[in-house]
Amino acid sequence: MPDTPARTAAPESGTRPVDALLRRALADVRSSRAPGLAPYVPEHPFPWSGAGLPLAGDEARPGAGPGGGGRAVIDLDRVLRLSLAVPSGTPGRLRPVPSAGALHPVRAHLLTGPGCSLPPGRYAYDPRAHRAHPRGPAPDGIPPGALVVLTVTASRTVAHYGHRAWPLLLLDTGHAAAALALAGPRAADALVCLDADAALLSAAAGLPATPDRPDAWPGSDPELPLAVVGLTPVGVGVTAGLPATLCAWAGVPPLAGTPSPRPGAETALPHELAATRHLLHRIAASPELPGGTWHPATRPGPVTDKTLQARRSAPPDDLDHPPGEDRLNRLLATAGTARPDGPAWTAAVGGGAPALYAKAPGSRGRLDVRASGDARPTLAHWAAGQQWIGGAGAVFLAHGCPGDAPPAVVRTCHLAAGYAAGAVQAHATALGLRSRPIGSWQQADLGAALGEAPGRDWIVHGLVVGAPSPPGRVAPGFVRHPPTSETPPAPTPIAPTPPVTSTPAAPAAPPGEEERP
Repeated sequence: MPDTPARTAAPESGTRPVDALLRRALADVRSSRAPGLAPYVPEHPFPWSGAGLPLAGDEARPGAGPGGGGRAVIDLDRVLRLSLAVPSGTPGRLRPVPSAGALHPVRAHLLTGPGCSLPPGRYAYDPRAHRAHPRGPAPDGIPPGALVVLTVTASRTVAHYGHRAWPLLLLDTGHAAAALALAGPRAADALVCLDADAALLSAAAGLPATPDRPDAWPGSDPELPLAVVGLTPVGVGVTAGLPATLCAWAGVPPLAGTPSPRPGAETALPHELAATRHLLHRIAASPELPGGTWHPATRPGPVTDKTLQARRSAPPDDLDHPPGEDRLNRLLATAGTARPDGPAWTAAVGGGAPALYAKAPGSRGRLDVRASGDARPTLAHWAAGQQWIGGAGAVFLAHGCPGDAPPAVVRTCHLAAGYAAGAVQAHATALGLRSRPIGSWQQADLGAALGEAPGRDWIVHGLVVGAPSPPGRVAPGFVRHPPTSETPPAPTPIAPTPPVTSTPAAPAAPPGEEERP
């Protein structure tokens, strides 16, 4: 890692008792232990039967506008097409929202009131058909707007990533929440809640109360709720009542029937899958504040609908040129302000003056140099041995989440990291840059590498950002690595850093097939 002066130790994570199960899981996912191999698991068919309803509503709906009877303010057809939908005519791996391994485990349940392009009611959203399946009526007196409950199905991600799956599921959900919030209509307020109680979210979405137990709906892939996004028309004054609205939805029973059974859905190792479901269900419990805390979402100025349609995870060869100081500054500002409850952000940049940069406290335009020297080779080692990162333009790092963090902090930190990375990726696209999220990190104790107390400041998520080099030109220090299954040698850090040099590198993966979102 780069040279850095001595720093003050990070504060303790809190006074709540340490969750022993979570502490072991965090240590395991951050270790060099490689996941067990499992065969590729195809995407399961959408579990809700029937043709579903189109999301576009051209007719006037009662209460649609501030005066009532106008066109729908919340156009769910547009919102979901720009965020979660599979682009028409494509296989579905590449969507507007990124996902670890392009597995897309996040599902959306729509809870609509007046003012939406769907009639008031509860729906399950099918991203491939881009249609909504009715699952129950709306509560009486529900206010205008829509809530979107985001859940995950863990089986495919666990089959692919094993014990490393559960943080990736949280990051995927954060990215999906950002995609929905950024796609919100200009005439609507978007608010995002990352800490609502899982039991309340399950009830609101009409799902079983114990999704970590597959016997609730035999033969189905249980859904674990993790976050909720609210879209409300501007000026109707309902944003402060979103927790109460969520509770009102929880009081409405779903329509009779369960998802279609799919024999063979449990393809991952039973122990890993059961452990992942149990852990996520446990850390998503928040009985002290079931309605959660809601924060408004903002769209970076340059981001347009065209931007949201164009963003994609770029191949490594398109990320080899630095973004430039001005754009680096703007993207760090977006990362740091996306969520008030999120982790800290730092950017590693190469070129003529390699360093780790962070936004200066209270400054709109100045960057602080956290450490001098090129950190990218060490980051490549930490990021599951993805050697191409050593020559990337810039690597944005979300970091925090101590090893003894309580469940609520672990949940919010990962969800907020994915959310902020989604906002930065959209902003980078609007600025003409390419990007690629990096979700899996091993032994990435950034604080210890910078001379701080070990175990307090871990890399949680990353986003590589770069501008493609001009034709025929390769950025200095960039090396294109052919696909290989061999283990690369551990890089030599600029300054000795025990967290890196004391352990072997993780296995390499062919460029374009690495662990991500």
